[in-house]
Amino acid sequence: MTQTPPPTGPPPGPRPLSQPDERTWAIMAHIGPLLIGIVTAGSLGFVAPLIIWLALRDRSAFVADQAKEALNFQITLLIGQVVGWLTVWLLVGWLVLAAVWVIGIVFAIIAAVTVNRYEAYRYPVNLRVVR
Repeated sequence: MTQTPPPTGPPPGPRPLSQPDERTWAIMAHIGPLLIGIVTAGSLGFVAPLIIWLALRDRSAFVADQAKEALNFQITLLIGQVVGWLTVWLLVGWLVLAAVWVIGIVFAIIAAVTVNRYEAYRYPVNLRVVR
């Protein structure tokens, strides 16, 4: 009887991302909602970080962390939008919607710049829905 030699090569499973790829995907997790938000009026901004988190969470802990952070922030903004639209008849809703819009843009840009330096970013206003 002959024995089969042990397999050589990389171990099975997802291949880890390189550091430049990690940075690119983490930036896209924060900026992607702005790009999708242009088309959907911000209501589907959570889709970009959700797809990135689901697709790459096993390949990079940094990307998984940042995509999850961006996803939670987009869910927080979506809740703010719902509150704004529900209170628009009180005229306060327009202020809420404007604030959500400005906060979403400003913090996404700050997050992208921070992640580009390969540092983790935490949004100052964020509900931790996805853990």
